[in-house]
Order: sequence, then structure tokens, then C-alpha cells
Amino acid sequence: MEQYEPDRLSPVQLAATRRSLLSGRASLTRRSLLRASAGGALAVGGAGALSACGIPPAGKGRGGVSAEDHSAREKVVDFSNWTEYMDVDESEKRHPTLDRFTRRTGIKVRYTEDINDNNEFFGKVKPQLAAGQDTGRDIIVLTDWLAGRLIRLGWVQKLDPANLPHAYANLSAQFRSPDWDPGRAYSYPWQGISTVIAYNKKALDGVEVGSVSDLLDNPRLKGRVGFLSEMRDSIGMTLLDMGKDPARFTDDDYDAAIARLQKAVDEGQIRRFTGNDYTSDLTKGDLAACIAWAGDVVQLKADSPDVDFVIPDSGYLTSTDNLLIPNKARHKTNAERLIDYYYEPRPAAELAAYINYVCPVDGVKAELEKIDRDAADNPLIIPDKDMAAKSHAFRLLSNEEETAYEVKFAKLTGA
Repeated sequence: MEQYEPDRLSPVQLAATRRSLLSGRASLTRRSLLRASAGGALAVGGAGALSACGIPPAGKGRGGVSAEDHSAREKVVDFSNWTEYMDVDESEKRHPTLDRFTRRTGIKVRYTEDINDNNEFFGKVKPQLAAGQDTGRDIIVLTDWLAGRLIRLGWVQKLDPANLPHAYANLSAQFRSPDWDPGRAYSYPWQGISTVIAYNKKALDGVEVGSVSDLLDNPRLKGRVGFLSEMRDSIGMTLLDMGKDPARFTDDDYDAAIARLQKAVDEGQIRRFTGNDYTSDLTKGDLAACIAWAGDVVQLKADSPDVDFVIPDSGYLTSTDNLLIPNKARHKTNAERLIDYYYEPRPAAELAAYINYVCPVDGVKAELEKIDRDAADNPLIIPDKDMAAKSHAFRLLSNEEETAYEVKFAKLTGA
């Protein structure tokens, strides 16, 4: 079993690494690019859009298709990721954790930041995957709903546990068995994304905020409340507040959540539904409180003493961006070795310190403390047991549900 080399960094090097990591503002950039939930062109088109292109509808996938593995002869791995979703040494314009992987293994990582939106990227690779062709990528990073779709379509490969000892041992319990990939046969999380309630203490002016009900029902917050334009986040948090489990809700539950939000819209309680642009409204105080992404809140808190967050007693929503190996990838073993590398505590800690999302790796806290003690103690990055227990996932939707739900949500938000 390969081990990270923690004693290879001198105190001077460790200090330099810390300065580089703490200079990042990656979370704001990452989430500002993620506009599409399961909505947009893909969801509204639904199964019909897939079938029209000669693609089998989800649920009838035939399993991943491998190709000849060239890993032994070609010491490379092609990795496609979102922009600003990797640690960077700003002074040298390089990625320290990737560089260390290459020095250890001899495998060169051809790293590309070419994923700007789930639906957009799906459209880019769909023709090749549907035709059973190599996409030119060994690793891709997709949000859970789209990862599940590709698994159902049979367009990603099953992972070899023998190449993933650290990943298997160190994956946090809360991420181990999503309904769209039970047992993580095809995917491992890159990062977790938590949806919480953020607020501006000055703008609240003494109003107590601890639940979605407070956002929707307190007249003192009228016109100063924000919800997210991503369906799963806003509906999921509302369902939890109503005592419903986002992993097991019915059509009637969904309609009740829509009706509750619609009432708040009609009464002027909700100012607007936003993407990442809620961050400026919250900092300025135009929004007193809103549904927010934890990665943003970490950065906002660092820059503004008035911004803080709360986890409702009813719980919060967690999604994941996930590492997958597409069909016909040329370097599957190399890709699995890179996935496994990021489940070792030191590389995972360096990544978490830079991008500030939920780290899915158990045992990372001690390493993160060496880089940034505040980050290590932040439950938005390293959830404690109480916070992990409040985490809920939005269930996998059928194509029919996806289409119907997104249409209703679009009507609600005016999209």
C-alpha cells in the first residue's frame, strides 16, 4: 500500500504550503459556475431528449465498458475538473498535490479545467459516450445527480477495489452508500457540498434565525430572504423543515413544499431565488438571511464579521461532486491510483485547506491542523458527529419526476 510521505516537507516548505493554500478563494468561483441542478436542457428534455439522440433512457444501462488499459506503458492520466477546484501554488502556477503524485508514481497528470456546468459538459461528452468511444478523459468530476445518470446509462466503469485501499478505508460514513451508487462501486466523492442557512447579523437587527420556518414566516424579514435557484437545495431544505426526508418524499410532499414557497413569494417574503450572487447581497445586508452553500459561507465569514451560519435542528442538505472513470478510458489503473491518492490524509488536507468544501476523507483533521487550525475546527469543512448526523441527501429522481419537478420549480422561481 502506497503511503504519503509526510516527513518530506521541511518546516519552511510547510509554511510556504500553508501560505499558498490559505490564499485561495476557490469556493466562490467553483459554485458561481455551477448554475444547473438537474434542470436546464437535460432535465426539461428528460428521457425524451435522451431517446431522441439514440441514447437509452436512464435505468436501462448495461454497465460500464472498459477498454485495453494502457496504464503500464503510458504513465499518464487525463483528469477533467471544474475551474478553481484544485490546490494551486499561485507564485509558480502549479498544483502541489498533483506534482507530488507525479514525483511519487512517475505518472504525469494532464489536468484540465474544462467543466463549467454539468449540463454543458454532458452535452460535450454525450456523443462519444453514446457511441462507445473514448472521451480522451480518464477522470471526470460530476455532481451526484448527473453522476447517477451516467451510471444508469452504463457510461462509466466499475472501480477496482484493489487499487483503492485508502479510498475504501478512509471514505467518511455519510458518503458511503448514496442511492444512485450503492457501496460506491462506480464513484468516489471529490468534495461534499453542504446547504445551510446563512445570515448577516447586522441586517437581522436582533431577529433570531434558526430554521427555514423563520425565513418564511417572520414578518420582520419580509423582502430580505433569499432561496437558491437550484431545485434540490431549496426544496430539500423546505422538505426537512416540514418534517419530510428528502431521501423518501412523495409527489404530494414535493407539491406541498412548492406551495409553501409559493405563498412566501406571493406575500413578498422571499426577495428572490439566486445562484451564487446571493453572496454580495448577504454581505451588503440586502439579504438578512438565505439558503446558502457552506463553501461560500467559509469564505464570507473570513471576509465579513457580520456573516455567519446556522444548521437547523431539522437538518441540512448535502450533495457531492464525484470522481468517475468514463467508458473506454485508456488509463484506468492510473486513474484509480490518483483517486486513491486523494484519500490519503495529507493530500486531502491540502486540498481541503485550499478549496474549503466538505472533505469526504476520515482522519484528515490532524493533517489539516498543521496547515490551518481554524479550517480543521470548522464543521463546514470537517463535520463533527452532530453535524454529520443532521446531513441528508436528496433522493434519486426518475426521468419523469425530474421533468415534472423542474417544470414546477421553474414556474415558482420565474425561470
